[in-house]
Amino acid sequence: MQNEWITSVGLDIGTSTTKMVVSRLKLVRSSGALSLPRFEIAERELLHASPIYTTPLKSRDEINAERIWEIVAREYEQAGIRPADLKSGAVIITGETANKTNARQILHLLAERSGDFVVATAGADLEGLLAGKGAGAERRSRQIRGAVASIDIGGGTANAAIFLRGKLVGTVTFHVGGRLIQIDATGTVLDVSLSIRPWLKASGYDVEAGDTVTFTHLQEICLGMCRSLMDYLSGLTTPAQDAPLRSLLNGDPLAVIPPIEEWMVSGGIGLLMEGKAPVRISETAIHQDIGPLLAHTWKMCSAQYPIRLVQADQTVRATVIGAGMQSTEISGATVHLDASLLPIRNLPVLKLELTPQMLEQTGLLAASMDAVMRSGASLFDQAQSPPFGLALSGLNNLTYPSLQFLAEQLHVSFVNHFPSSTVLVVICETDIAKALGQSLSRRCGQRPKVICIDQIRVAYGDYIDLGEPISGIMIPVVVKTLAFHNRAEGISP
Repeated sequence: MQNEWITSVGLDIGTSTTKMVVSRLKLVRSSGALSLPRFEIAERELLHASPIYTTPLKSRDEINAERIWEIVAREYEQAGIRPADLKSGAVIITGETANKTNARQILHLLAERSGDFVVATAGADLEGLLAGKGAGAERRSRQIRGAVASIDIGGGTANAAIFLRGKLVGTVTFHVGGRLIQIDATGTVLDVSLSIRPWLKASGYDVEAGDTVTFTHLQEICLGMCRSLMDYLSGLTTPAQDAPLRSLLNGDPLAVIPPIEEWMVSGGIGLLMEGKAPVRISETAIHQDIGPLLAHTWKMCSAQYPIRLVQADQTVRATVIGAGMQSTEISGATVHLDASLLPIRNLPVLKLELTPQMLEQTGLLAASMDAVMRSGASLFDQAQSPPFGLALSGLNNLTYPSLQFLAEQLHVSFVNHFPSSTVLVVICETDIAKALGQSLSRRCGQRPKVICIDQIRVAYGDYIDLGEPISGIMIPVVVKTLAFHNRAEGISP
C-alpha cells in the first residue's frame, strides 16, 4: 500500500465555546519489506479551524441541538468536506456542558448526521488527555524526560493531565473555570454556578447572585482557587488534609503525583493569559465573568511555585486539536473482520494477560478465560452484541498448536457465557489477528462473527471505537483510556 492520507474531524462542545477542526492524517508503513506490515500515523496536518462559537443553549440546562448542527454544517461547507469523506474523528462534550440534560442526545444527533466517523463521548478524563496532547504536554515531557502537567481551564472545569516521559500518568478535574461566577461591569453578580458553591462555602466566601463584589474581593477568590489547585499538583497538600480542596475536586484524585517540572495552561483561560491583565472590575467583566482575572491570577500565583510555567502549543483549541489529530490509532494489516459490522462505538474492554503456563493445556487457560467471561457477564448487558472487546496480551512466540488451543478455549468460553451474541471482538497487542481470527471463525461458523484486530495496546476498563476499514486492510481505532471516572457504571452511552 502506498502512503495514504485520511481526513479526520474534531468537534469540542464546551461550557462556553464550541470549536471544530478538520485535519489530515498521513498513514505510512513503518515496518521493513521482510516484516509483517505495520502502519502508523506519521504526519498530522491541520486543514481547517472554525471560528470560536459561543455554545448555544436553549436554557441553563439544555443545549440547543439544532444550532449546534447549523454550526457543524456551516463549517463542513467552509472546509469543503462531506460526511462521507471522513474516516476518523472525535466529538467531545466537555466541561459543564456534559452535565446538560440533553448532552447524550446531542452526541447521537451528531453521530447520525456527521458521517460514519468515530465519535468519542463526554468525559473529563478523556478531555484532559486530548487537551494535553493538543497543547503539546505529551511531546514536551518526552523532550525534557520529566513530568509535565497540562491544565486545560475553560468556563466550568479545569482538566489536568500529567505526562511523564511521553506517557500519561493520570488525569484529574477541578471545579475551576472562568464562567463559574458571572458578573457585569458594575460588579453585580449575575450567577454563581452550583459546582463552585461548596468550595466558596468551605473557603469562607459568601457570594450570591444579586450581590455587588469588588475587584479585590474577586481577586481573593481567584487566588484561592489557583492556590488550591497548585498546592495539590505541587504536592503541598492532599484532599485528606484540605477540606476546600476536596470540594474543588470533580471526581477522584490522582493515585500518585510525580514531581512536576513544568506546567502549561490551555483552554480559554490559557488564551486570556496572553492579554492585558485587568485592573478594575469593568475590565474583568468584558465577557461577563471572572475569566480574565482568573487567567492573570494564575500567572501571578504560578511564580511562587518551583515549577516552570511554559507556553502551550495551543490554548483555546487544545482539546479540539487533540480530538481531531491525536485521538486515532491504526490497526492493520493483519486484521480479521467483517466490514459490515463496522463502525462500532463505545465498546468496553476486558483484558486477559496470557502466560506460557496458561498455554500448556493444564486447565489454567480455561479457568482464566471463564473468569474474564463471568466478569463481562456481570458488568455488561449480555444482550448487547458485542458485549465487550477482549484484549489479549503476552502473546509473544505463540506456536501454531498454542494458537489453536487459545482459539478453542476462547470460543468455548464466549459461546457458553454469551450464547445470543452475534459478534466476538478480540484485540491483540502483537501481529496475530489474522491467524487467530481465522482460527476463531472456523470454530464459530456463521455465529458469532469475529472481529480480530492487532497492534493496539489497551488496558482493562478502556473503551474503544472501531472505524470503517481503510484500503481493506486497516481500521482506525480510538482508545478512550481513562474516559470515565467510575467504570463500574458500565457501558455508558
